[in-house]
Amino acid sequence: MSVDVSKVATTNGTQPATGAKGPKAAGAIANWADERLGLGTAMKKNLRKVFPDHWSFMLGEIALWSFVVLLLTGVFLTLWFDPSMTEIQYDGSYDPLRGVHMSSAMASTLEISFDVRGGLLMRQMHHWAAMIFIASMMIHMMRVYFTGAFRKPRELNWVIGCLLLLLGTIEGFTGYSLPDDLLSGTGVRAADGFMKASPVVGTYMSFFLFGGEFPGDSIIPRFYAMHILLIPAILLALVAAHMLLLVYHKHTQWPGPGRTEENVVGYPMLPVYAAKAGGFFFIVFGVITLLGGLFSLNAVWKYGPYDPSKVTAGSQPDWYMGWPDGLLRIIPPWETHIWGVTFSWNVIIPILVMPPLMLMVLMALPFIESWVTGDKREHHLLQRPRNAPTRTAIMVALMTFYGLSWAAGGNDIIAIKMDLSINQITYFLRAAVFIGPVIAYIVTKRWCISLQRHDEEKLLHGYESGVLVRSPEGGYAEKHLPLPEGKAYTLTARDDDPKPETVDEVEASGLQGRKLRIRKLRARLQAAFFADNVQKPTAEELHEAQHHAEHELHELESQIAAGPNRHGPSEDH
Repeated sequence: MSVDVSKVATTNGTQPATGAKGPKAAGAIANWADERLGLGTAMKKNLRKVFPDHWSFMLGEIALWSFVVLLLTGVFLTLWFDPSMTEIQYDGSYDPLRGVHMSSAMASTLEISFDVRGGLLMRQMHHWAAMIFIASMMIHMMRVYFTGAFRKPRELNWVIGCLLLLLGTIEGFTGYSLPDDLLSGTGVRAADGFMKASPVVGTYMSFFLFGGEFPGDSIIPRFYAMHILLIPAILLALVAAHMLLLVYHKHTQWPGPGRTEENVVGYPMLPVYAAKAGGFFFIVFGVITLLGGLFSLNAVWKYGPYDPSKVTAGSQPDWYMGWPDGLLRIIPPWETHIWGVTFSWNVIIPILVMPPLMLMVLMALPFIESWVTGDKREHHLLQRPRNAPTRTAIMVALMTFYGLSWAAGGNDIIAIKMDLSINQITYFLRAAVFIGPVIAYIVTKRWCISLQRHDEEKLLHGYESGVLVRSPEGGYAEKHLPLPEGKAYTLTARDDDPKPETVDEVEASGLQGRKLRIRKLRARLQAAFFADNVQKPTAEELHEAQHHAEHELHELESQIAAGPNRHGPSEDH
């Protein structure tokens, strides 16, 4: 029998034994890189990172995977799109526009739609993915806000999310402007008017962007460079930073047995979470493909090429640009003339002021709440929206303002379809955008407090069993049963609200001047923020309630056993 000695270690008696063969080249390179970059250690650590499992966490993944679909379909469209405003005569396969003069951008869009195999599907998938990308970002951010996932240490990630929403909106605007059709050209014309509404510098901004008088011959190439290079690069960088911070801070999780601020209960990245995420990507990809294949979107051939002398009836931007357009439609015609300069407030306020103002309010929400509540702790457990009534009510008020403004963007369509007066719709919405958010705030806060009281009732008195018991006096009562331990733990796994500082205590602190005024303002805001909140029961109250519930349970069992509906044979049967 022969023995293979090629792998036997050799030694000279004084040195450690070494293998007969050195490490392979790939292993040597990997070892060299790991010793200098720590990649192996980092990958080993993060590949076993635990992620909690809950359907609401998938909302962010929808945004991520739709962004991936945008990149894939965008690369395909880039191969055939011609971002030129050079005027040509169309001679493609779409008969109704044959012989019509249009830009090369419009002609290449028609070519993609009718002559490139799969081109129309890719165009529509790209557009649907953009719609879903922005919608999923908005819903994901609402989930983050309602559950308190933006609190320390995730304030910066919240700001990144707001910037992603802003850039996604701008990216969508530049994207649907590229075909240079009549509808998108109307939007670009509106953007030109918005810039020119800026006092003093408006005309300079317009000339700089368009390369001269509108429409010029540079806007499509410039939008194209922004759409495929500048904005996607920033988006990719922000998405990467967003994901890195997510890994660094560890994922938030819902309260429950075994879940604390110090741990994460869930599945590791490999193999479970990676498999689920991969499958979810194909679900998102499949849904977008079905939408692109079955539902027509942005049929530019129906609108025709852009002509500055024409405007399509009922023209509207994509839905995510609808709310500033709605404010523009309902604001009164306010103007001011000062020293020969016209201030068009009916354009400045809804378009140049409100969007950045709303964005700054959105970005500032975590910092405002932290300052008002004085909460500087780290939070990794999520809150139920009902347990933060004021926070929930604030977001619902903002959503109401957004929704009413968005509805105003279709006031002409609403008037036509519902046979209503457009003037009455406009007057109603002018009042509703101010009154609606106030009503929504009050109703939402009272609703949350009612739900808190309902939870307290269940903790202290149990849940309704559906069993009616007749007392010796002839009265009927429904018996309550104690909550399961896991459910009771989930309802009590929250911190009590801090006791607000009173104005009298602030005045007695000895502060003077500006510091005193700020401290008093904070005390009033803190009192309003926590007003009427229901705190969770104390341990003594829960122990007493549990003892009472156990007594009621035993009493119920004995009554059922002694009653006429007891199990087993009776004297009559």
